[in-house]
Order: sequence, then structure tokens, then C-alpha cells
Amino acid sequence: MSHSLPPGRPGLLASVADLDEMETALAAGVDIVDLKNPAEGALGAWDETALRAAVARWRADPRGADLSATVGDHALDAAVLHAAAVRTAAAGVPLVKIGFPLPASRAAARLTPVLDALAPLARETRLVAVLFADQAPDLATVPLFAGAGFHGVMLDTADKAAGGLLAHLPVEALARFVAAARAQRLLTGLAGSLKLADIPALAPLGPDYLGFRGALCATGRTSALDPARLTGVRAALSHRAAA
Repeated sequence: MSHSLPPGRPGLLASVADLDEMETALAAGVDIVDLKNPAEGALGAWDETALRAAVARWRADPRGADLSATVGDHALDAAVLHAAAVRTAAAGVPLVKIGFPLPASRAAARLTPVLDALAPLARETRLVAVLFADQAPDLATVPLFAGAGFHGVMLDTADKAAGGLLAHLPVEALARFVAAARAQRLLTGLAGSLKLADIPALAPLGPDYLGFRGALCATGRTSALDPARLTGVRAALSHRAAA
């Protein structure tokens, strides 16, 4: 099952911590439901039983949202990342998000063996690379992910206590990232402790989606999803399309 993001505005990716939150996100009409355990880090993973239950629920839903899941926070190790991605894909998740802690020093050399290991899986599953804005990522690596067959690439933050995306990279750098990813025909996302107030700066850059978690919760990213906050972010993105 494959879905299209809405034309004219970035799609809304909402990270959800359990099946109840998934229901809330689906009811709100989000574009991508993202399965993430915020209590286990930036890319905390759901357990396999819960993943399979979420996939079954997603397949039964007629509203057309896409589904992604994070594979967990791991070191840049080919065998470890491959095993985590295979585990997530085997549960039936269509968009598998893999974090790449890649400081700029020797990034390409360190990345090559990992991408070689993941390339066969990328031919069967839509893999999305996650780079971390607070780890001085080498944005010149974007074409390498395309070359390995990845479906998308996004920017996020690893340390949620160290500020949001715009605290680490200026709008100009984010615009270059989006342009580089689009040039490679990669699905492109921006996330990282985003707030409602960030939408006017980020939406005009043209990412395919903006990802939210903390801004959708009443008291921080590990608390429950707040339907009113979710609706507010959804409305703000729709307003950007109408403007």
C-alpha cells in the first residue's frame, strides 16, 4: 500500500507512542503516522507485537495515511542497523526510518559499508535515512543515500533537550538540504522538536513533510498526544497551503 502526500503544503507526520495515539492521529487526518517510542530516545522503537498490531490497523483504515516506524537509536554499525531495519520491515511497516549518527569528519567513508549492507533491503522496502542536525551532519552525503536506493532522507535532532531544529541549522542550510534531496528525487522531511511557530519558516522550503511530537503533547514529548494540539498543527499546515 502506497500513499501520496498532499500537494501545495508539507504533509504532517505525527509520531505516536501507542495504538490509542495512533487512533487519535488517524482521526485527525495526519498524512504519516509515525510509530516511535519517545521514552526510549530520539528514534525509540516499538516492540514487534505492537508493530504488527499497528500495521494491521493501518491496513484496515480507509483514510489514506501512510505509516512509518523508527528502528531505535543505534551506533553506525552495518550489522546492527541492518538487523533493526529488517525487524521493522518484516512487521509490514512500509516506511522504515533509520538514524545515521554522522559527524562531518570522514562521513562518506564511514557510511559506505552501512549503505552496502542496507542496499538489498532498500530494493524491497522504502527506507528513510535520518540525519541529526545537532551532530554537525555532512549534508553532502545525501546523494549517497539515493545511490543506495533509499526512498527518503530527513533531518531531526538527537538530543531533545538541546533545542529544536532551527537552533542547530539556519534556514539557509535547511533550504540547501531540501533542494539536494529533491534533486535526488528523495522524499524529504524536517523534524526535531518543531513547534507550531516554526511552520511559517519551514513550510516555504518545500519539504514533503514536517514531523512533530512534543508540540502535539500537553506536557512534553513523553506525555500523551493532545487532540487539540494535533488539530492546531494540522490547521496551521493547511493554512499555509491556502495562503
